[in-house]
Amino acid sequence: MKQLISTKKITLGGLFLALSLILPQVFHIIGGPTAGKTFLPMHIPVLLAGFFAGPFIGALTGLLAPLLSSLITGMPMPPILYFMIFELGTYGLAAGYLFRQFKWNIYLSLILSMLAGRAINSLALLVAAGLMKLNVPPVMSVLTGIITGIPGLIIQVVLIPVVVYLVERRMKLDKN
Repeated sequence: MKQLISTKKITLGGLFLALSLILPQVFHIIGGPTAGKTFLPMHIPVLLAGFFAGPFIGALTGLLAPLLSSLITGMPMPPILYFMIFELGTYGLAAGYLFRQFKWNIYLSLILSMLAGRAINSLALLVAAGLMKLNVPPVMSVLTGIITGIPGLIIQVVLIPVVVYLVERRMKLDKN
């Protein structure tokens, strides 16, 4: 009987989940309390989980990372926590589908995954504002989040393709 999720993918998911809890703490220690909003350190392991372990493990890592981080460290705090769950779940899912299932280029997969995550975050914000009758300018909230996170977005676009390339290259060398 074929196993639905391999032990390797489950292990990778656990590794990336652990990294998604540790990396933000490192950034907060070095850069202070606003480092998370600026450098988006939790996003990196979630995207890598999608790239290396596929859409299911990527989405699961993205859903669990902010939730476990909030329970263990108190960050992210509600209500940001709820929006991050949707956003990071989308990152992992989209990265896994676009790169692993559709075999798209790493850069295109990454950028579309980032856009999809931000779009879902924006949609969740719009729905929450509408349901709770909040007078929140959603466009400004989204733009502020994007502008604040530009250094993190740059780090993702530079670092993630390099990591994926190097690991895949190493795996090909190991097979020979």
